[in-house]
Amino acid sequence: MKFGERVKNMIKSWLDIRPTQGQTFIINENMDFQANCIKNKIWYRGDSRELSEFYSQLMFAEDTFWGAAQTADIRMKKSHSGLPKLIIKTIINTVMTDYSGDNVEDEYWKEVNKENEFDSKMLKALLADLLHIGDGAIKINYDADISDKAILEWVEGSKIDFIYKRGRLIELVFKSYHEENNTTYLLEEHYGFGYITYKLLKDGQEVSLNKVPALSKLKNVTFDKSIMWAVPVMLSEAVKYKGRGESIFEGKYDSFDSLDEIISQWLEAVRAGRAIKYIPESMIPRDPETGKFLLNSNPFDNKYISSEGSMAENGQETIEIKQAEIPTENYLQSYITFLDLCLQGVISPSTLGIDNKKLDNAEAQREKEKTTLYTRGLIIDTLSDFIPKVINTVLKSRAQMEKKSLPEDVEVSLKFGEYSNPSFEAQVETVGKGKQQGIMSIEACVEELYGDSKDEDWKLEEVARLKAEQGIVDIEEPAVNFDLEMGKEETSNTQKTEETEPTEQKVDGQKEDEKGQEKVNE
Repeated sequence: MKFGERVKNMIKSWLDIRPTQGQTFIINENMDFQANCIKNKIWYRGDSRELSEFYSQLMFAEDTFWGAAQTADIRMKKSHSGLPKLIIKTIINTVMTDYSGDNVEDEYWKEVNKENEFDSKMLKALLADLLHIGDGAIKINYDADISDKAILEWVEGSKIDFIYKRGRLIELVFKSYHEENNTTYLLEEHYGFGYITYKLLKDGQEVSLNKVPALSKLKNVTFDKSIMWAVPVMLSEAVKYKGRGESIFEGKYDSFDSLDEIISQWLEAVRAGRAIKYIPESMIPRDPETGKFLLNSNPFDNKYISSEGSMAENGQETIEIKQAEIPTENYLQSYITFLDLCLQGVISPSTLGIDNKKLDNAEAQREKEKTTLYTRGLIIDTLSDFIPKVINTVLKSRAQMEKKSLPEDVEVSLKFGEYSNPSFEAQVETVGKGKQQGIMSIEACVEELYGDSKDEDWKLEEVARLKAEQGIVDIEEPAVNFDLEMGKEETSNTQKTEETEPTEQKVDGQKEDEKGQEKVNE
């Protein structure tokens, strides 16, 4: 091979890969965690005016529906769907409707639970804040002026700072504002492992708690370092804010904004497409006193528009009614599309009572219903971890207040019913088939039909009534000892019979021999 060809082959096989130069990207977050909490609150409150005012103060919000400024002469009513609040309230109902409390038998916890309305009221408020804020915590206090038992206070995440060290939570700082003598003070309550400390701040500087008389009785507390008198909770950790919880609205803001835009446009089209009456001037109603035309300028009831000449071909003055055609199908298609975007990964449309039969068949709706089950399951798992911690922390704090040794953690199980149970009629049909096929007893049928809706005494009485109606009589089985004794007696009788029979046969044989011998002798 010639030298030139070898060079050509070397060039063909040569590959020079050089590393790229490093690049720096600078992204400015448009709001911090506290501002994001405010945005979530505004969406949850569901007031259209508050949404418009809030978005008008945000940077880079001009291209959003709620942040866009309207032309002075062309104004459109901005309507809000109310979907965010509806989502949260429905999710809470799916969880709390079937919640039957815990199995803890401790009398002190039962009294604390009742006084603080923990099961009946606090958990619902807790879930509402947890879903749209992302996190929060329950703090435990003791105030003899209010109660001799533990006082539970739920605080949502926008009023708490989470302090971490090496990835572990070491302290919660609860913040609250207090007004005194036209001055605003910030109270910081630091809850850590083994201590509670209070700081009152004015313009960032610490001042005495006596500045606010209502706070003058607060005293720092120290106790065992193994526990914290506060229990935090979050559904899932936020992607944008490390160590904080994430709202279910995260990533849905643009979809909510677009859905409101479609609803508002649809409403505007309906308003602009009202029937219009074209009436000649001679036929327009007049005020009997002044003789002026009765023409209304309100866009809701403007029905009369005059015409200078006759609108008929024969020159006769007539009233003509015209109405614009509204593209309802287009608006409906857009509405359903963005509605799906708002609900994806959170809740099923059928759970909210939204009928999408035009686009989804029964199988598709059942698949979407699984989304509700996943969200509900996440909440139940979170509560199943959070509530036992609250109960054990309350019991341990009581022991510390009474200067006793810390008790062991009690085992706590929560009673949640099943979601999306079939109707009673469907249950009767299914259970009835099982009974007919002999695979279910009367006791199993009653338990399956009524479950926790009836107490045990009622279910026992119902089983007895059903058995009596069907002529089923329960017969007591003989005792074990009685069976053994009967078996022994039968065995002994059998042995005696076997021993007696050969003797009788022998006697009979001897008699026959004796008779035979007598005949021979004769």
